[in-house]
Amino acid sequence: MLDLYLKNGKTVDGKNIEVGILDGKIMALSQHLADISAKKTVDLKGRFLSAGWIDDHTHCYEKLSLYFDDPDEDGTKTGVTTVIDAGSTGSDNIEDFYKITRNKKTNVLAMINISKTGILAQDELGDISKIQENQLIKAIYDYPDFIVGIKARESHSVVINNDVLPLLAAKKIQHKLGGNFPLMVHVGANPPELRKILNLMGKNDILTHAYNGKSNGILDDQENIKSFVWEAYRRGVIFDIGHGTDSFNFKTFSIAIKDGLVPKSISTDIYNRNRNNGPVYDMATTLEKIMLFGFSLSQVIDMVTKEPAKNFHLITKGRLQLGFDADITVFEIQNKNKVLTDSNGNKRSTDKSIKPVYSIVGGKIYKEGGNN
Repeated sequence: MLDLYLKNGKTVDGKNIEVGILDGKIMALSQHLADISAKKTVDLKGRFLSAGWIDDHTHCYEKLSLYFDDPDEDGTKTGVTTVIDAGSTGSDNIEDFYKITRNKKTNVLAMINISKTGILAQDELGDISKIQENQLIKAIYDYPDFIVGIKARESHSVVINNDVLPLLAAKKIQHKLGGNFPLMVHVGANPPELRKILNLMGKNDILTHAYNGKSNGILDDQENIKSFVWEAYRRGVIFDIGHGTDSFNFKTFSIAIKDGLVPKSISTDIYNRNRNNGPVYDMATTLEKIMLFGFSLSQVIDMVTKEPAKNFHLITKGRLQLGFDADITVFEIQNKNKVLTDSNGNKRSTDKSIKPVYSIVGGKIYKEGGNN
């Protein structure tokens, strides 16, 4: 007998789909499942069903005063089944973060900040002595199922006068971890210059906030993509949305997409303030913004399922596949007029709204809003 049977769903391509779940795994999958016995059956009534959404840039360590949130507010309550915290904690406090996330409904994973303090203050990399390599590597080995990457924040308010020294330290740590350990790099105001940052990044390193509207961004004064940006993109640097309060600009994104500089993954950079007050609000709203620029539903769902799973080596997540984790998002597309706002206050209108209905994490089903 199955634990959960989801019937009468449809894929993002419009095909019928039904799913059987047992012991937290997908055990049956077909357009129609016959002769099914399950402890609980949910009729999806033609709603969309996808692999569980993964947000690979969040800030959800609740004990911080700068960037913080409850992982379930960013996760199951909004259709996201897995959140990856992007460097809120370092080796000093990641153990505490791990412990307080074990009772959350949402899968919570973390990138460890290369500063031992994490983001206790804006300038965590202004003092290079806060990068304690041995301590950081020990934490990664102590929590292999929790720490899935390392995070370096390379903007002036963070590094102060240290330029790209923190990124050089991050690359050294990455090399000691075998060279394939995920590294996400935050960019913003200069110095350091984006050119210097990207020149140090290699294939499969992740550039977040890639489409911000800042002068130290991907566009030159003539609104063309800078040549060194193309060089990084073509050698395999992963471009991630990382929307955030100040890091996603409609015009920048429009120019980039027109020229073919397409993101690999979509993330929110969500935390308490930009969830409650905008402009982020939630993952569904971020997906709506990307769809404004011609991306199909299938494309944006791939960018929050199989792509982040691939980028962070989550080998049992990101796909509707037999034996994979039973992490599933059920949602509707509503014909609803809505005004969307980027990080710089620019507005655009859509007539399509994405509405999560159920989040299923390890076979446990939660209604939108978080209730069982």
